[in-house]
Amino acid sequence: MRERLEQMLAQGRDNALLRFGLGQACLRDEDAEAAALHLTQATAQNPRHSAAWKLLGVALRRLERLDAAEAAWTQGVAVAEQQGDHQSVKEMRVFLRRLRRPPAQ
Repeated sequence: MRERLEQMLAQGRDNALLRFGLGQACLRDEDAEAAALHLTQATAQNPRHSAAWKLLGVALRRLERLDAAEAAWTQGVAVAEQQGDHQSVKEMRVFLRRLRRPPAQ
């Protein structure tokens, strides 16, 4: 699936939904770096896409870019609240709590 989406992108069919799908596919392939690039583009192309913000935070967390993950999820919560996407709000708040939790001794 990732290859097909990459072909579509190479053909110039760039949009937020395609970038979201590519980011999701990259995360499944354990390629967090590529996922972060595509999901950053998805959020730039459609800043109101709460699921893209959520997955962007996941990719950044996997890359141990904790401040950036926190920023993505914080923005994602704001977007999801505006959209009425209650499930995404809940999920991203859990991610934020876990991220902010002090490490176990």
